[in-house]
Amino acid sequence: MAKFMVEASYSPEGVQGLMKEGAASRATALKKAAASLGGKLDAIYWVLGERDALVIVDFPDAVSAAGFAIAVSSTHFAETRTTCLLTAAEIDEAVKKKVAYRAPGK
Repeated sequence: MAKFMVEASYSPEGVQGLMKEGAASRATALKKAAASLGGKLDAIYWVLGERDALVIVDFPDAVSAAGFAIAVSSTHFAETRTTCLLTAAEIDEAVKKKVAYRAPGK
């Protein structure tokens, strides 16, 4: 499975929902949403700063991660930004790939 970081920013309505239902309820909802796509919620943190929440989730593929983010964003209660996370072993594998690329001007 691939690991993804989903950053979320609540709309005013989303903040109201969080205040009404509580953070544990949102974590449960995200856990169920991830599972419905064959994924697994690894962690959720509410954060101070530009974003309101940070979700780490494992999905079988990028399409499932996109489906998760689209479903959350489609409610208009939160805006998401999704980033694929790579381990050291995956980066080591990536740098060994032979790529037919020519830099501009070379």
